[in-house]
Amino acid sequence: MKMKQFVVCGLGRFGISIATTLSDAGYEVMVIDSSEEKIQEISAVVTHAVQADTADIDVMKSLGIRNFDVAIVAIGRDIQSSIMTTLILKELEIPYVVAKATGDLHERVLKKIGADRVVQPEKDMGHRIGNNLISGNILEYIQLSPDYSIVEIPILKEWQNRTIKEVDFRNKYGLNIIAVESDAKIDVSPKPDYSLTPNDLLIVVGSNRQLQSIEAKRYGK
Repeated sequence: MKMKQFVVCGLGRFGISIATTLSDAGYEVMVIDSSEEKIQEISAVVTHAVQADTADIDVMKSLGIRNFDVAIVAIGRDIQSSIMTTLILKELEIPYVVAKATGDLHERVLKKIGADRVVQPEKDMGHRIGNNLISGNILEYIQLSPDYSIVEIPILKEWQNRTIKEVDFRNKYGLNIIAVESDAKIDVSPKPDYSLTPNDLLIVVGSNRQLQSIEAKRYGK
């Protein structure tokens, strides 16, 4: 079976986390961003890293975007570029396009132009935190492939009062942290020295196998 190929447009924290995790898992990943600095930083991690304007259809055609199975539009602040990039990807017949929205209007527009899945990380986290804390279960946030997802997880006891750097999520658990929810406040770019508290909720991207092992550990299985 042919492995899925991913293209990530936009290299903010959200885009970098997704691209890094998929690449670490052995998937072919192309990243595209207008920033030469960001492209240079991630070029050794992914299969292809290209400095380009994702809102230019001729450029996207020249990059062979049609060959990819899944596209993630991780552009946040530049709403016009986000919309144009999503539209172009659908015009180029990418089978599945996931787009990040910064608000309800942005989300409605992305859906109208054909995005297959739209996510609002900050809003969605707020809606789910109550049920998550009550049930104690890992809730699927978004499935990137049959094996990898973005999910929200409660803090394990062994992580409490330790910094993100000390827990070493990526090396020890194969997870990349996208955001932390604490006391109804959301930090979408937590620093390595952030100290985790019992009531924190993490949004992470990682393999379903790793996520299931964390859930088992939390219940002492």
